[in-house]
Amino acid sequence: MIIGGPSSQLLAGRVAALRGEELAICDFRNFPDGEAYAQIQSELAEPLLLIQSTPTDRDFIYLLQLLDVLRGRRLSLVIPYFGYARQDKVFQPGEPMTARALATALNPFLQGDRAFTINIHAPTILGHFSCQAQNLDATPLLAERIKSLDLADPVIISPDKGAVTMASRAASLVGCPFDHLEKTRHSGTEVSMAPREIAVKGRDIVITDDMIATGGTMATAISLLRRQGARRVYLAAVHAVLTGSAILKLCRAGVEAIIATDTLDRGVSSVSVAPLIADATRRD
Repeated sequence: MIIGGPSSQLLAGRVAALRGEELAICDFRNFPDGEAYAQIQSELAEPLLLIQSTPTDRDFIYLLQLLDVLRGRRLSLVIPYFGYARQDKVFQPGEPMTARALATALNPFLQGDRAFTINIHAPTILGHFSCQAQNLDATPLLAERIKSLDLADPVIISPDKGAVTMASRAASLVGCPFDHLEKTRHSGTEVSMAPREIAVKGRDIVITDDMIATGGTMATAISLLRRQGARRVYLAAVHAVLTGSAILKLCRAGVEAIIATDTLDRGVSSVSVAPLIADATRRD
């Protein structure tokens, strides 16, 4: 049986359809004082697969509530988008390592179970889980979507050195070169960016990254590449966080299209990770 949390109901439905399994009926709402309420109304049939992304604090509370209901049952947990993953280090004295705190908060519910994330921002977080934990890679799914585009002499570009591994793999799957943008800081407020090796004039560019959040870095990269003569600039990301006016920033910068997966249900979520989840969570 498959259980979809409130942030992953459509994705859970897609996984259930692929697996030919029942999708549990659940009720999610708020009490008058704002506290979250969760109830699984279906009769549970093991093994269980729980899918819930945690983009907000409330989504994490719902995840804890569902895990409490499922405590002691044979369970696989998928957190497609693991919130707070960028807070994986202590940057200043007195700060918490929030990603570690959240992972360890799940451990009492996951004894002997399995947990999966998808392109988690910091894979070291998986080391804080007490159960078997695996990070799935949606890059091949994005690469298939990129290959379906009518691209002219394409180049895959990473917005920085940190995302080079994803860009390299995507480029290998698409069959095109890749590069990354080099940031040069000239002052406390002035930073320039440029492709490290490959000329972009007249070529279609696909910028890949694990997530798009505020869109600021991506918008700067798009503007730069357009000024350098790129024909069209696409964005491809696993997680479309897209806070505030992110889409507006990207459109004003001249993005041709945004391609993202459905780890978070957004208007640009045109690539489903349901096949990835369905395959990875099958039990013998």
